[in-house]
Amino acid sequence: MMPVPFLDLAAQYRTIAHELDETVLRVARSGGYIMGADLDAFEADFATYVGVNHAVGVSSGLDALRLALLAADVGPGDEVIIPSTTFIATALAVSSVGAEPVLVDPDEDTANLTAEGVRRAITDRTACVIPVHLYGLPTPMAKLQELAEEHELCIIEDAAQSHGATIDGKRTGSLSRMGCFSFYPGKNLGAMGDGGAVVTDDPDLADRLRQLGNYGQERKYVHIIQGYNHRLDALQAAVLRVKLGHLDRWNESRRLHAKRYDEGLKDLPVTCPAAPSGASQIYHLYVIRTDRRDALQEFLDRKGVSTLIHYPVPIHLQPAYRTLEKGEGAFPIAERRASQILSLPMYAELTSEQIDEVINGVREFFSTAS
Repeated sequence: MMPVPFLDLAAQYRTIAHELDETVLRVARSGGYIMGADLDAFEADFATYVGVNHAVGVSSGLDALRLALLAADVGPGDEVIIPSTTFIATALAVSSVGAEPVLVDPDEDTANLTAEGVRRAITDRTACVIPVHLYGLPTPMAKLQELAEEHELCIIEDAAQSHGATIDGKRTGSLSRMGCFSFYPGKNLGAMGDGGAVVTDDPDLADRLRQLGNYGQERKYVHIIQGYNHRLDALQAAVLRVKLGHLDRWNESRRLHAKRYDEGLKDLPVTCPAAPSGASQIYHLYVIRTDRRDALQEFLDRKGVSTLIHYPVPIHLQPAYRTLEKGEGAFPIAERRASQILSLPMYAELTSEQIDEVINGVREFFSTAS
């Protein structure tokens, strides 16, 4: 078998090397590395792409979530409902503003929040709900929005894995008061380093987000609030603007790869990613489930197929969150999924031969497994 990497960022670079090289050199020669025209242009383009009025570039996906919570006046004494299956940044953002993360077991098939689960977790201290569009699959938002209106709650989308995904015809990030994105290099829209953005239709929120992320400044050396340094630098903004023009094409390639996986694995004892009606998945990750996960991963590794687990330890079992006092069994769906999930190689530049190698490796494992 040919080696199949889990992710190949160099392969993506080669497809647009001329554009990126010109852009990086132009920014380097300009001397304008912080704020400025490149950031303004990317923010405008990204807001248009998502379908909102404003985008504010920030330094990472975690900082996007943190600043969004601060802009929404979420802080000490407040509770924020999040799924128990997510990357730890979702919880860290809540903790960083002094609020308490309240975990909810996700939907068995999609790993996303459900309105029913959120409703059971609401208390008189609940201030916000953060649905995570996990692995690139949008969370159904209509019922969550109804619930939020009923209880006067803020919804902030964690769209860190869902650049370009849609549900009911609208892109993730545009379905709530604010949407938060990560531009970590491995994302569908990834920078050449860290980066993130918060999007919103509210001009007052956009202004507050800009102040919070830029030392609390209204203008240079006039500081209206106590802010932070969480800016997206000009070079990353310029790189992201180039890549944004290719994002839909890359996402479509991922969908085609996923169809190949679905077809090749359909008669095996594995569960392929869910595809709910009305949702356009962009397959940031292609995650299968099997009770023989560890053995399958070891077998594929010996065959040269690289896989990962997203995420092997649920939030409530992380040492950093012992303070939640939730032991094993507290969130059975999250724990069961964590023991079964395996992410197969997924990126736009995967070749047909590489996909066949992955499928053949999985099929060989189950044909020889005792």
